[in-house]
This record gives sequence, C-alpha cells and structure tokens, in this order.
Amino acid sequence: MLRALEAAGLKGKDIDHVNAHGTATPQNDACEALAISAVCPDAPVTSTKAMTGHTLGAAGAIEAAFCAISLAEGFLPPTLNFRNPDPGVTLDIVSGEARKQRLRRVVSNSFGFGGSNASIVLEVS
Repeated sequence: MLRALEAAGLKGKDIDHVNAHGTATPQNDACEALAISAVCPDAPVTSTKAMTGHTLGAAGAIEAAFCAISLAEGFLPPTLNFRNPDPGVTLDIVSGEARKQRLRRVVSNSFGFGGSNASIVLEVS
C-alpha cells in the first residue's frame, strides 16, 4: 500500500476508501487490518469477496472494477456477512448495505499465494 501511495504521490490521509483483499481467513484479515489501520486509518474499508467468492487470479481485476464503479457512482459496496472485527484494530468497515459517499481516490489490495502482493490506487478527477 505504501509503495502504491508513493508512486501516486499520495499519503494515506488522501484515500477515501480501501477495498481490502479480505479473504475472511483469521490470519490474513488480521494482518491486513493492521496494515490498513497503519496506512489509511480513516478510510472506510470494504471487501467484495463475500459477493463474488475468491476468484483466484481474476480477483484483483474484479476488485479493481468494483473500485472503478464505486468511484464513478459514489458509493461504497458493503462487506457482506461481516460480523466480528479484529480486536485491537479500529477500522470503519462498511457492512450490511452500500453507503453513498463521494470518492476521489481508492486503494484496492490483492494478495496472492506465496507473497505476490499488490495494491493499486485509482483516482477520478
């Protein structure tokens, strides 16, 4: 996330939304929540995998498409079936239903097997 922000010339405070990789696995989600809280602590967070399932190699592209639609339409998709936040991490998790919000910049995280991790920043002008 830090490298993507640096490449975009941005700071965490400039991000309006983070689309988490969010696999709903305890260790993955806990680590990602800690990273998001350190880098973009004020950005609302969603994960769209609960809607699509884990599409493996297509996940990053699908989630980037969700982000592009969110930017264009001004909403945050919900994290379906989210119930228990990680203890000790305070994030604004969008759950239950979509939230209308004006967005300019979003980060989408994609973490792969074996440590192939990437984040992308999308911006609308």
